[in-house]
Amino acid sequence: MADSGPAGGAALAAPTPGPGGGGPGPRVYFQSPPGAAGEGPGSADDEGPVRRQGKVTVKYDRKELRKRLNLEEWILEQLTRLYDCQEEEIPELEIDVDELLDMESDDTRAARVKELLVDCYKPTEAFISGLLDKIRGMQKLSTPQKK
Repeated sequence: MADSGPAGGAALAAPTPGPGGGGPGPRVYFQSPPGAAGEGPGSADDEGPVRRQGKVTVKYDRKELRKRLNLEEWILEQLTRLYDCQEEEIPELEIDVDELLDMESDDTRAARVKELLVDCYKPTEAFISGLLDKIRGMQKLSTPQKK
């Protein structure tokens, strides 16, 4: 068997054909240090190998993540129309939805987006009002900075 990484670390295992493989995507396994199997509350030593599937906790609501993904796809589609080009050719600009959500009013949000789209030669008012409508009621997704 190949080296699976440092003891106690997480190893990313790609699905392999045959027994134990063929899952929908890669899985994360946590490898316990030798002799650690069965230690701790609620752990049982009936698995045999020290490899066990780890649990992943999700901080964000799946519905909010889906809204954000849909919004980002809509923004890309609109920007390709505004700049009349392919996605790869859109000028480098970043519309930070969390930054917009932090702003006090729609007027300041609109001014910020207009500032970002200063190089666009097509009218941007419809895009800006559509964006503001779509972010209304959304929650911020950025994680707090650790100090």
